[in-house]
Amino acid sequence: MTEAHIHGAEEMCDGGLELYAHALREGRVPAEAVAAAPCLIDFGLLQPDAGDPRWLLPMAPAFALHRLLRVVEDRIADERRIEERLAATFQPLMRVKSRHTTVTDTPTITALSGTEQINRAISQAMADATREVLCVQPNTHYSDQRGETAQSVAFARDQALLDRGGRIRTLYQHTQRQIPLVLARYERLSGDAEARTLDELTDRLIIVDRAVAFIPANPDGTVALEIRHPAIVGYLATTFDRLWRLATPMYPEAVQRPTLDGITPRQRAIASLLVEGHTDAVIAQRLGMNIRTARVHIAKLATTLGSDSRAQLGYLIGQSGILDREA
Repeated sequence: MTEAHIHGAEEMCDGGLELYAHALREGRVPAEAVAAAPCLIDFGLLQPDAGDPRWLLPMAPAFALHRLLRVVEDRIADERRIEERLAATFQPLMRVKSRHTTVTDTPTITALSGTEQINRAISQAMADATREVLCVQPNTHYSDQRGETAQSVAFARDQALLDRGGRIRTLYQHTQRQIPLVLARYERLSGDAEARTLDELTDRLIIVDRAVAFIPANPDGTVALEIRHPAIVGYLATTFDRLWRLATPMYPEAVQRPTLDGITPRQRAIASLLVEGHTDAVIAQRLGMNIRTARVHIAKLATTLGSDSRAQLGYLIGQSGILDREA
């Protein structure tokens, strides 16, 4: 199989279909023509001309289809025999009574690989939900195609829960309060949905009916963990509840955080990270903004406090007492 002719073992490419149709119309095709579509030989749709090996003759489509379907039927029969053997093997094991509490009916932590599998697992859990869903949604992927796709998938399952009388509570970062994709979500949702914001959040978290939780298992979010261990889910739910009480309401009624002595809430958050010694890049990442925006806020903070250097800025932040005041 050439590099330009790569497809599934049970698929036929457009080039193969076109060549096979040509062979049916003409009664034969040159042997060298099949180099562009070797799948025709694999499927047995073209066979050498016994009288002249320079040519290939087409097999009748009805006969070819019957033979290919027979292969599929044989494979299905093999799979069913495997299924029967597995069932016979595990049936007596399922009657064994364990003396240890570590043996459970379902795994408490399951790794989910790929966006499709992750979304399918979340959708299944949401379909069974009757009470509430708790979400932590940090400021990632909201401005790209992945974010739009994720929001589209999530909207239908979220609205279905709200229609059943459930509620949804979501935590965002303060920088997401004006993101169009986030605002549009709450303009469309109908039901008991609330949103609040904080300067910093944990990584993404979804808790369904306080019975199952989903968390990312790698940096790019293509692997996730489905957690059903009651103690772990309870711990995550308690963490969410405490963050929720500290958060600023965003929806259905937005509360604006006050500016104190010319220092905005965002600048206070930046000041807190500055005195901890973090770089501009780390500050931007933790607060969900790009590094250019973070540097603009740092410059404004320095101007307000009358600082001429980074070291002096840290000192003036400490002397100003802005981190000791309630935001």
